[in-house]
Amino acid sequence: MTYLTTIQLALKIKYDERTIRERLKDSVLIEGTHYIRPFGGRKILYIWETIERDMAAASTAVSGGIPMANGQVIHG
Repeated sequence: MTYLTTIQLALKIKYDERTIRERLKDSVLIEGTHYIRPFGGRKILYIWETIERDMAAASTAVSGGIPMANGQVIHG
């Protein structure tokens, strides 16, 4: 697995660090799935492979229907 800091993730996905911390973390990026806090500390490390997989899945889902807040897609 590839672990990234908030700065490294921001550079990789072209988002501002603040946007990641304030808007994406805990709404789109879930602790234990997309990021961890090593040794129970304050530092956050993002898991690149999981984020990359879910970004691609969300991109495919959006093109195939209407995305819902719970992550599902309505086809209609």
